[in-house]
Amino acid sequence: MFQTQLNDQIANAQAKAIENAKHLAQVAVESAQELAEINQAAAKDALVVAQDASTQLLAIKDPQQLAKLAQPEAAQEAAKYAAAYQAKVNKVVRNGNKEVAQVVDSSIDDARADLVKFVNEATKSAPAGSEAYVSAFKTAFETSLQQFDQARATATDAFANFEKSVDAALANIQGQFVPAKPAAKSRKAA
Repeated sequence: MFQTQLNDQIANAQAKAIENAKHLAQVAVESAQELAEINQAAAKDALVVAQDASTQLLAIKDPQQLAKLAQPEAAQEAAKYAAAYQAKVNKVVRNGNKEVAQVVDSSIDDARADLVKFVNEATKSAPAGSEAYVSAFKTAFETSLQQFDQARATATDAFANFEKSVDAALANIQGQFVPAKPAAKSRKAA
């Protein structure tokens, strides 16, 4: 009887693990698809901008027109475009990260509940006279359950650190695109 229960619980745990793996694979595919769509749109936009710039360069008749094209507004527009692109990518990464975190959190809860159920079932049918051993085992078991809380805390920290790394990387990239503000000139220097 005990072996049948154990086999059923193992089969259920494996089925949950397979379901979680399928869900995570779906999240990965959806995130990759969203990123591909963002990149495709960015490539189309870049092509349009490049064609427009080429047309403007070919239409230049004198140096003053060239000077107008090299205005800081063009760089600021490119920085805005890069920031918008980064925001879209960041949103996709955060959503995927959130989904993974939820699956991990749910898996930890399920594993803990299954283990508690298994131990309760196993100790319920312990032979008479083994109460001291069962009590000692349950005490040790309760202590080991704290590992689930530590696993959850570690997973939460890992996901938070991942998001911080993504934020730092995006801020670094954005810093490369945003033009530095010119220093204010005094009237005497001008």
